[in-house]
Amino acid sequence: MADNKKENLAKDKKYEKEADKYNASQIQVLGGLEAVRKRPGMYIGSTSSQGLHHLVWEVIDNSIDERLAGFASKIEVTVNADGSVTAQDDGRGIPVDIQKKTGRPALETVFTVLHAGGKFGGGGYKVSGGLHGVGASVVNALSSHLDVTTMRDGKKYFIDFDRGRVRDQMKVVGDVPLNEHGTIVHFYPDPDIFTETTSFDDKVLKTRIRELAFLNKGLKLTFTDKRKDSAETDVYHYEGGIKEYVSFLNRNSKVLFDEPIYVEGNYNGINVEVALQYTTGYKTTLMTFANNIHTYEGGTHEAGFKTALTRVVNDYAHKAKILKDKDDNLSGEDIREGMTAVVSVKHPDPQFEGQTKTKLGNSDARTAVDKAFSETFSHFLMENPKVGRKIVEKSQLAERARTAAKRAREVTRKKSGLEIANLPGKLADNTSNDPNISELFVVEGNSAGGSAKQGRSRLTQAILPIRGKILNVEKASMDRILANQEIRSLFTALGTGFGADFDITKARYHKLIIMTDADVDGAHIRTLLLTLFYNYMRPMIKKGYVYIARPPLYQVRQGKIVKYLDTDDELHDYLGSLQPSPKPTVQRYKGLGEMDPSQLWETTMNPENRRLDRVSPEYAQDADQVFELLMGNEVAPRRNFIEKNAKYVENLDA
Repeated sequence: MADNKKENLAKDKKYEKEADKYNASQIQVLGGLEAVRKRPGMYIGSTSSQGLHHLVWEVIDNSIDERLAGFASKIEVTVNADGSVTAQDDGRGIPVDIQKKTGRPALETVFTVLHAGGKFGGGGYKVSGGLHGVGASVVNALSSHLDVTTMRDGKKYFIDFDRGRVRDQMKVVGDVPLNEHGTIVHFYPDPDIFTETTSFDDKVLKTRIRELAFLNKGLKLTFTDKRKDSAETDVYHYEGGIKEYVSFLNRNSKVLFDEPIYVEGNYNGINVEVALQYTTGYKTTLMTFANNIHTYEGGTHEAGFKTALTRVVNDYAHKAKILKDKDDNLSGEDIREGMTAVVSVKHPDPQFEGQTKTKLGNSDARTAVDKAFSETFSHFLMENPKVGRKIVEKSQLAERARTAAKRAREVTRKKSGLEIANLPGKLADNTSNDPNISELFVVEGNSAGGSAKQGRSRLTQAILPIRGKILNVEKASMDRILANQEIRSLFTALGTGFGADFDITKARYHKLIIMTDADVDGAHIRTLLLTLFYNYMRPMIKKGYVYIARPPLYQVRQGKIVKYLDTDDELHDYLGSLQPSPKPTVQRYKGLGEMDPSQLWETTMNPENRRLDRVSPEYAQDADQVFELLMGNEVAPRRNFIEKNAKYVENLDA
């Protein structure tokens, strides 16, 4: 008993000692925007290229909100020659009067205080994409310099900041006509935050700006890249809105009916737009948006659309006597095969999952989309029976293909993500069960596969050789896809399932590396594989798990010095820089199979030396269009593309 008392007394004294240390001085309070600079990923997702571009989206979103409020008609985005970005709109202009709570001008408050803005029930905006009110201040916090010009009430006001702190107080810098109003935001991303890159990708910017133009019919958006010698301005302006968007997405596809079906309605203050068109292909494209935010993970508005579509098509099929048994219904998956649809809602109080806003959670959005879409679509099918019959018959074909593929699907589906017994025989698996460090190399040819197996790190690297060119899934139904041995082996090795059954949490490898020859055939195989991943394992790309290996084209050996080079120009420059003696020997690798295991490891597989290109989700939509153009059923668009671009091909292997 005495020992227990001593022990407890010692514990009490230790607690008192530690408690004395843990006091208010240890509670860190980050003032102003310091929290944003301390943890930028919490606000923009990451500090990679994706997070960098998020800065532009936040600024544009504020201008779009002015459009949604009924005031802005145009937005101009410019990447300046020095790498900074300017975004200008003709909205009302940010208010400049004193904000009572902060005692500072509203223009300053918006850019220096988190959760400050006109989007919290104050009547400034009925609908907003930048709901959290952190956009402007976060961009300011993560910029080395930012300045704002606002024009309203006949005056032009200016304020600038350094890393989120006011540099010069707001001041009037001139007079403007009373009818001239708007906001100009100009910023430089901070290289201390964005250590990977501060260079904006014009393709990424154009894709999103074009998307915003489709989602806001009548709004004019322009993009200018002044980093180029001949800076041209691209103009995006679509009076047809998302109806034109669907036509754009299907521009390289054969469609079942000419004009996309378009529905617009309002339910309890929620604006709903749906555009829909079917192609003769097998791919389903469903894009959903809430307040202009691309909800990649769907949500209630997507669920409402799917429910309504399935119900309406089945009701029509029964009324038209195509389905005769009342209990015989088509599944939603079969009805959506070959469909391209865009669903866009504008909600006065959207509830997103997290700051990244990838999933909508409002239950009333489900009802709004269901009611708005189902009534109009039902009338359309009854008034256009030929179109209705085509949709039903296409769905029936999908159902038959799905039934035929069921057995193959069950064969490829693994009992658990890590069950080795079901793995394909030609897979040389790695020994680690940790997917975070595991890599799967998909290698072209058995010869290269053999070298890769011998040269790899067995702990982390698995090798799956594939023979020849896999099936082009852009043109194939599911039963044909699952009949392909190479594709089945790939699905099984990954352990994720595929298509609607895909579960990324079961991925056995967090790096999927495509390793093909550096020639035309290798590029073709790489494209076929990317087409497969994009259509049936898209979350792998969105998570950043898919990579392309870059094997060298040449080896130059001079004495004991060995150099690997990628292009003819690099070879020419390197040879020109060498001393004459001894004479260098040049080896051109026609394929990976010509490398011995040590060379393949040294150049292409060793994490310390290799070069991998990550397949970026930011290019996914553009890539999808290229896949459809080059790999789809329509010949004419592909021929036009080749005729237009053949002149740019310099080194085409015979």
